[in-house]
Amino acid sequence: MPRTGVLASATCVEADSRDRKLLQHLEEAATASQASLLLREADGTDIELPPSLVALLVAAARDLAKGNAVFALPVETRLTPSEVAELLGLSRPFVARLLDEGEIPSQYLPDSRHRLVRLVDVLEFQARRERHAEGRRRIIEAAEEAELPH
Repeated sequence: MPRTGVLASATCVEADSRDRKLLQHLEEAATASQASLLLREADGTDIELPPSLVALLVAAARDLAKGNAVFALPVETRLTPSEVAELLGLSRPFVARLLDEGEIPSQYLPDSRHRLVRLVDVLEFQARRERHAEGRRRIIEAAEEAELPH
């Protein structure tokens, strides 16, 4: 039985240009104070949203206000190597090499050659990659400022 692609079935939200200003205001207001959000039911009953959900909504509002689409996936989601490649914008063979080398942890399915990768591990790899790129950029800037050959 074929597996349905996780990224294809993820909830993707995009804001239109009319909503971006409101989302930016919501993000600024919530960041400036310990904001709480209420959900009003049809019968008028208010439910205060928990801080964890408010933090998620504020983070989503920040990205949506910038014009970015937002995916909603649990960090424990398991991805195929192809999905990892798609998410990172890398080739599948390069991702397979990263998995083989242990740069991104993965687990083989029982009695199979197929692997799955936790989304949280992909996100941690991407954060490491971005930190290394930032470090290289700073070294180059420092070398240029000191007029050192590089």
